[in-house]
Amino acid sequence: MSQSTQPVKKESMLMNLLLNIVIPTLILMKGSENAWVLETLTGISAGAGAFYEAHGIKLAIIVALAFPIIYGIHDFKRAQKVNVFSALGVFSILLTGGISLLELDPQYIAIKEAAIPGILGLVTVASLKTRFPLVKTFLYNDKILRVDRISAALKERQSEVAFEQSLKVASWLVAGSFFLSSFLNYALAKWIIVSPAGTAAFNEELGKMTALSFPVISIPATIVMMAALFYLFRSIKKLTGLTLEEVIVEQ
Repeated sequence: MSQSTQPVKKESMLMNLLLNIVIPTLILMKGSENAWVLETLTGISAGAGAFYEAHGIKLAIIVALAFPIIYGIHDFKRAQKVNVFSALGVFSILLTGGISLLELDPQYIAIKEAAIPGILGLVTVASLKTRFPLVKTFLYNDKILRVDRISAALKERQSEVAFEQSLKVASWLVAGSFFLSSFLNYALAKWIIVSPAGTAAFNEELGKMTALSFPVISIPATIVMMAALFYLFRSIKKLTGLTLEEVIVEQ
């Protein structure tokens, strides 16, 4: 007797924002010098006053960054597979924690912020030279589109070569969203983080950067990614004759 597989629970956008942005931002901006804020937000005792005065700044960083790390681990357990972006997010957070706790030059935060999306953009472009362009992972996959139906229609209309060209254009648009994120990440970090690591001011600036990263970086990059998806939908409709309702996977 075959066992029925349980559907994967959908991600909560509210919990995503709370654990990845809101709570870490509040801890970094308000909890670095105020034990009461840290204890209220987390329920974790910050210890005696003398201990907090000596270690409060680093303790705030550790606790603040623990939230998105725990969320990333929970996301892996929920989906039962590795999400590349969640894994990169956890890696990025660990780098931020390492730079902060080791009290390295703040410029390394800006470099780190720019490097990860920049590398993703370069890999996306480089994948065009392979048999498996990454655009098929990001956009043209069976989680979003009915790939088998599209492939059959392309073959019937002998439009496969033209569609491969469309995938290349879409790949450049996807890479462009990563390059835009890289530039905006670097500019935002250089603009906000000016204090040396190991100070309350540095923690506050790190919290401010975390809070601004969503509207300043995520929204423009998402718009570019959506433009790539729209271009791909338009190409599929033109080359296959299928409507959007016929090719998109029902959620």
